[in-house]
Amino acid sequence: MSKPTVYKNFINGQWVESSSGETYENRNPANTDEVLGVFQKSNVDDVNAAVAAAAEAYKSWRLVPAPKRGEILYRIASKLLERKEEYSADMTREMGKIIHETRGDTQEAIDMTFYMAGEGRRLFGMTTPSEMVAKFNMSIRQPLGVCAFITPWNFPMAIPSWKMMPALICGNTIVIKPATDTPLSVVNLLKVCEEEGIPPGVVNMVTGSGSAIGQPLIEHPEVKVVSFTGSTAVGRKVSQACATNFKHASLEMGGKNVQIVMDDANLELAVDGALWGAFGTTGQRCTATSRLICHKDVYGKVLEMLAKRAENLKVGNGLDESVQMGPAINQQQLDTVLSYIEIAKKDGARLASGGKRLTGGDYDKGFFVQPTIFADVTQDMRIWKEEVFGPVLAVAKFDTFEQAIEMANDTVYGLSASIFTQDVNRAYTAMRDVYTGIFYVNAPTIGAETHLPFGGTKETGNGHREASTAALDVFSEWKSVYVDFSGSLQRPQIDNQ
Repeated sequence: MSKPTVYKNFINGQWVESSSGETYENRNPANTDEVLGVFQKSNVDDVNAAVAAAAEAYKSWRLVPAPKRGEILYRIASKLLERKEEYSADMTREMGKIIHETRGDTQEAIDMTFYMAGEGRRLFGMTTPSEMVAKFNMSIRQPLGVCAFITPWNFPMAIPSWKMMPALICGNTIVIKPATDTPLSVVNLLKVCEEEGIPPGVVNMVTGSGSAIGQPLIEHPEVKVVSFTGSTAVGRKVSQACATNFKHASLEMGGKNVQIVMDDANLELAVDGALWGAFGTTGQRCTATSRLICHKDVYGKVLEMLAKRAENLKVGNGLDESVQMGPAINQQQLDTVLSYIEIAKKDGARLASGGKRLTGGDYDKGFFVQPTIFADVTQDMRIWKEEVFGPVLAVAKFDTFEQAIEMANDTVYGLSASIFTQDVNRAYTAMRDVYTGIFYVNAPTIGAETHLPFGGTKETGNGHREASTAALDVFSEWKSVYVDFSGSLQRPQIDNQ
């Protein structure tokens, strides 16, 4: 058997070993016998070296004209498109989600990179008339400096691209710490950046555990922006660490997303949406549909349809094109899912489908669990309130539309929600009154596109947004510029009353 490939950190344009001399294995969650590669266990010295390289590179990168930066991004997107199938297969082996989804993950990175390449010829500011003669007023964007990215394992190429590409087009430099479970996808992304002309030091990567290198990266005095995607508990710590030195922080955290099914809904479509929203990516996405609330008149029918469909979902290795759901990412996440299943039972929820770990044959080599549905869930149950981050759907009923809105908002999170109805008035009312950052009509709670802002309210985020031009506000600061060509001292209104 051949030895697994050893992957190194990427610092100042070089692939280098960690100064710790330690490494760790990255294994396939669908088949733990398969080692995808050996990665560096980085330490504080590696973080310091990466940040120093980024800080030095910033001096020249910020002066590269934005259209020229965009041309590099365009080449990166084109190369990713050429390698889409290769990188998607790597991602399925690394993360476990099915190949149809990892192709979408890679495509999201391609789309985001093309999108931000175009922003190199925009980065629009404002021009506005002055209140005085012979004076010109405008605003421009300016970069901030070194950006630190801590990215999750569930979208191991898409989410890094959401952070990297707007930061780069604005003229910032980067140090990224990919999730411990999914570093290969970021290695693939950085290889393309290197090949297509990103200068040394502009993009840097250190791999390893968050406990070892996450905190020193966030707290480094040269880091000006921290962008984090992960749990609310960790995001709160990131926010507190950044507040001490007034660092900019962009946080994308948990969700407990709801799908509302009204009595006039197309039930086949609603069930399709619930299945995809709840069990796509094995439920391991912040926008996953984890709560389904149905009008009392259709509750029984929807539950029956859902349970039957869920039982027939094919679970297995995501490289099999016929598989519909892959494994949990690791043993810890599998244990979390199984524990929530037991909690739901103890709280009195009725198990309608699934509820067990899958065993036997190839299942014994991976972290597989059945798609699980709980019925008769009430708002005091933990399964209603807490994010599971796995293929577990909590189903409840409501009597009136007003009650549905109240139930939808009954969560500390505010990322995504949806409604299935044929009544345009109810659709628009729900769109207005459900307090989330993303809302869908006659679609599941998943499916965001690159050209609209992505993010949530309440404990899901801290007000910033990823994707679209909204991401540019995270990675740039406004400068207002006044040019007086009158040849005399003119006092503006604030000084001349």
